[in-house]
Order: sequence, then structure tokens, then C-alpha cells
Amino acid sequence: MNHLRHSLLLIALLSTFGLVACDREPVVVNTAPAPVMVPGPAGPAGATGATGNTGNTGYTGSTGATGATGDTGYTGATGSTGATGDTGYTGSTGATGETGTQGETGKTGGDTQVIVVPAPAK
Repeated sequence: MNHLRHSLLLIALLSTFGLVACDREPVVVNTAPAPVMVPGPAGPAGATGATGNTGNTGYTGSTGATGATGDTGYTGATGSTGATGDTGYTGSTGATGETGTQGETGKTGGDTQVIVVPAPAK
């Protein structure tokens, strides 16, 4: 392995000396400048070209995402009061009841007196 390392160093040194020895001045070749083209006056406009073919229809896009739920609406106005209903029918007059039986005459009390006060006038 030691021999291989020395031989690689020797080859590198010989290559360097060989390249230095070949160093020359480059040869410069002068060429004539290229002629510059100057445009002349513009010519008349050409005829209108034919209309091109209609292009193909593009692909349909994907369906969009579902939107967010909207806010709750305001409470509606209170409705008007309904009409008053019709008056109901008047019932028939009831039958007259029977006359009650006559009570017995009361017993006479001793010395007790009963005073009846008349009702005040309205």
C-alpha cells in the first residue's frame, strides 16, 4: 500500500511539470466586424388571417364546501287580536216550581219580645 501512495505522488508531480512546460501564448485572430443590418421602411399590411378553431371546453371544477350555518332570525311581530265572537243564545225560562206546604203556627213565647228593624232606604 505504501508503494501505491508513492507512485500516485510521483504521477501527480510529473503531470504538473508537463503542463507547465506546455504553457504558450494564445494566438489572437482578428476577424472583420459583422455588418449591421438596418431595417428599411415598413411594407403594406398583409391580409387578415382566417379565424382559428374554437377551443375545447375546460373541465368542470369540484363542488365547493358547504357553507356555515346562518344566524338565527329575529322574532316575528305579534299578530292582531281576533274578532269578538257572537253573543250566545238566551236560554228558555224555567218552569214555575210548586207551592210549598203551609207551616204550623208557632207557639206563643213567654215574656220575650222580638223587635224587627226595617232595612235602610236606598
